[in-house]
Amino acid sequence: MKPIWYFVGLILFLMGLVIEINGIYFMINPSADKKVLANIHPDVWWGGIMIIVGLIYILKNRKVKVS
Repeated sequence: MKPIWYFVGLILFLMGLVIEINGIYFMINPSADKKVLANIHPDVWWGGIMIIVGLIYILKNRKVKVS
């Protein structure tokens, strides 16, 4: 059985991937209504951070077994 942190990492990775793809899409096709901080693309940053943290959790707990 895997520890809970493995699945937390998996969920963080997948959600970060979705946010990252969405952020890249809106970088290529900007929205008609401009937001205040749209020029720094926070969804790309947060998606990248979530992907990195998710990968750390996955790699750290991939061989751990819970009995």
